[in-house]
Amino acid sequence: MTIRLPGAGGALRAYEPRTEPLASTPGTPFTSRTVFSAAHVVADPFADASPDSPAAVDWDATLAFRRHLWAHGLGVAEAMDTAQRGMGLDWAGAAELIRRSAAEARGVGGRIACGVGTDQLTGGSLAQIRAAYEEQLAVVEEAGAQAILMASRALAATAEGPEDYLEVYGHLLRQAADPVILHWLGPMFDPALEGYWGSADLDAATDTFLQVIAAHPDKVDGVKISLLDAQREIDLRRRLPQGVRCYTGDDFNYPELIAGDEQGFSHALLGIFDPLGPLAAEAVRVLDTGDVKGFRGLLDPTVELSRHLFQTPTRFYKTGVVFLAWLAGHQAHFTMVGGLQSARSLPHLARAYELADGLGLFPDPKLAEERMKNLLSLYGVNQ
Repeated sequence: MTIRLPGAGGALRAYEPRTEPLASTPGTPFTSRTVFSAAHVVADPFADASPDSPAAVDWDATLAFRRHLWAHGLGVAEAMDTAQRGMGLDWAGAAELIRRSAAEARGVGGRIACGVGTDQLTGGSLAQIRAAYEEQLAVVEEAGAQAILMASRALAATAEGPEDYLEVYGHLLRQAADPVILHWLGPMFDPALEGYWGSADLDAATDTFLQVIAAHPDKVDGVKISLLDAQREIDLRRRLPQGVRCYTGDDFNYPELIAGDEQGFSHALLGIFDPLGPLAAEAVRVLDTGDVKGFRGLLDPTVELSRHLFQTPTRFYKTGVVFLAWLAGHQAHFTMVGGLQSARSLPHLARAYELADGLGLFPDPKLAEERMKNLLSLYGVNQ
């Protein structure tokens, strides 16, 4: 059986779906790397909500997906940009998500780290930005989760130079109860973060970032770098104080960065590990045995899918992530908070289906094919 898929030029082409998924089984946490999947949220499709309304979340399906990730040994990075922070999920919704997910993690013994930002603000003084960060940090710590200090749009808009970043982050690190993960998210993921750390010059920004860490190395578990620049991440990784981890957030170059070199390696905190969860977990378990070639053999073929999902404009990668979760049977619909299911074209989604199917990512390939055909029919493509 074949399915007709549209290409970028509008012409239909025949594709023959695979009939068997890639074999994968749940397993224990990893020994050689710490790996987080930044997880998406499942919208409530029956809520009478507009794109401007507060997010209506299907909590049962959202938490079930996190249990799926934990079952494969992955940690969950919660309330991050993959969960549509600032793109449909506001702080009130994120706080509820953090509390619910942290409680679920305790119940199943899963690892969880949660995003701390300032998205209850649209602007403000440095004092107001510090207070917003503090409010969110308190919620995460009270929930019993590790904190991830996310980049702040408000701080990017207000800071006058590197010294303001040093002051705000120093203040937060001094009061953090436990070591945190610092998150540097590049403007390709969020244009409002252009010039973060006080400079559009990435070399100068890196120096400021390292100053923050060097002043409080005991309060920094690690750093998450999302700049889609493998060499820059490697260079920064080699300059980190001893004991401070680098978590790659590079959805273009993650296999080589996680594998590492003779001078070190990156751990992982990745949005692409949402759809790749079981396959990524199997690859890291192979790496745990010291088999770098086997690890690369499993993970390298996934890069084409990841680069497709994260293509410009990169911030809309969430649409592809949720689309694949629907095709894989992790949720009953393709609806997103903020109406973001409309953010990618039909040819883009068709190619995502084809690449994911080729990797064996769908536990039930027939279900994925039927759902893809249903979507195509809504666009007037008859099989």
